[in-house]
Amino acid sequence: MKEKKLGLPSVIAVGVGLIVATSCLLSLGQGAGGLGASFIIAMVIACVVNMMTALSLGELNALMPNLTGGLAQYTLACMGPFVTIISMVGGYLVCNTICGSVECAMFGNTMNSVFHTGIPSNVYCVILLVVLIVANLRGVDMFAKIQNLVVYGLILSLVAMGVMGIAGIGTGTPVEQPLTLTMNAQDIFSYVGLAFFLFLGSEFIIPISRDVKNARKNIPLGMILSLVIVCVMEVLVVLGMHRYAPWAALAEANSPHVLYGQSLLGNIGIVWMAIVSVFAVVSTVNSVISSLSYICAGMAKINLLPAAFGKKNKKGAPYVGILTIGGVMIVINATGLSNTSQLSMMILIGCVFWMVAYILSNINVLILRRRLPKAPRTFKAPGGILCPVIGVLGNVFMIVNIDANPDNRLMIYKVCGLIFCGLAVYAVVWIKKVMKLKMFKPLPVHRVMAMENDAYQAARRQSTAIGGRGEGLPRNLKQI
Repeated sequence: MKEKKLGLPSVIAVGVGLIVATSCLLSLGQGAGGLGASFIIAMVIACVVNMMTALSLGELNALMPNLTGGLAQYTLACMGPFVTIISMVGGYLVCNTICGSVECAMFGNTMNSVFHTGIPSNVYCVILLVVLIVANLRGVDMFAKIQNLVVYGLILSLVAMGVMGIAGIGTGTPVEQPLTLTMNAQDIFSYVGLAFFLFLGSEFIIPISRDVKNARKNIPLGMILSLVIVCVMEVLVVLGMHRYAPWAALAEANSPHVLYGQSLLGNIGIVWMAIVSVFAVVSTVNSVISSLSYICAGMAKINLLPAAFGKKNKKGAPYVGILTIGGVMIVINATGLSNTSQLSMMILIGCVFWMVAYILSNINVLILRRRLPKAPRTFKAPGGILCPVIGVLGNVFMIVNIDANPDNRLMIYKVCGLIFCGLAVYAVVWIKKVMKLKMFKPLPVHRVMAMENDAYQAARRQSTAIGGRGEGLPRNLKQI
């Protein structure tokens, strides 16, 4: 039977689903409360920077298509295993597992605060995670069905609430307030870091590229459209907030998006925004579990993680990764760790590693253009080196402005340094003892791509079983 492929709408659903999380709705309200409609300028700047990275990733995917490890495999072919492990384990696996757990916690808190059920918040979290784990174990088709339902429900809801606010047709009482609170460039730039978090994650489309129709076209197009849709949707919400929610109240609210729903439509708005929050957390956590499991499978194929992560069930789902990532998130939520104040700082720390991974992705494009200038590329980021250079500089700017408070910023840098040292020790041991490679020597592009092939993996396992040398590959395969 012919394998089903995902179309562009499903690709967009994956991108939007990861980008728009409950924490993004919180950040959106806080940014609008601090700057008024001027926050839109910060949002557009952040969106453009992320578009540059998305275009670079689209070019990498066109040059090295159908790689489930995505960024890990690109970086291995450009900078070697040490940099790859640091960026991927720190910037993706740890960061996103924690962020996904916090999203679940916010979902449980929303259910309790809005519906007053009396059921502990972490019970909702665990139930949600179990449902999504089971769904993802049924393969990419079930993942896509869930993603399409919740993401397009999320988009339509936020667009509708934004338009209703702009048109002034809500049942609440409109407020009189200035459209913008400041047009000072320095004030706006200080919020670009916050706005940047509203657009993280479009690259999670890449690990499912082999399941996408016309992937070389739909992957870059899907990433760009995801960012554009999110930006337009959030601009509409900010303009709607101006009409119905006081800026100062939004800045101080723990759930500014719920405040806007209440100001716009009363109790109906509270329930509607709670449903939007549910859509946001389901789409985000669904994307995290699915995409991270594929990334882990891809990293296992290039020997950056244990081979068990590459195993798939009869539905083609990388079940070891799904169970591991979902299981860790269940533990974090069941024990209440996702509600601790330290995790807010950890999210910012994880985002620094995420930005570092974006910087490396843009540098990868420059490296491969120099190393393989004549290699066929069905998609190439426009403007010569402009896109990757802007992507690098923009992400460096975000890291420098990761927090407006200098003390918090220094603490983030210190903790990032400690995490880097810990990951460096792990990377050195793993590379020397398991991979048996030079830490900073990149692997040839064709060899990294060959590792995605099942025959290559079978040969590696066979060689390991009979005491093969090096990476566990027969001599002829080591020459690939």
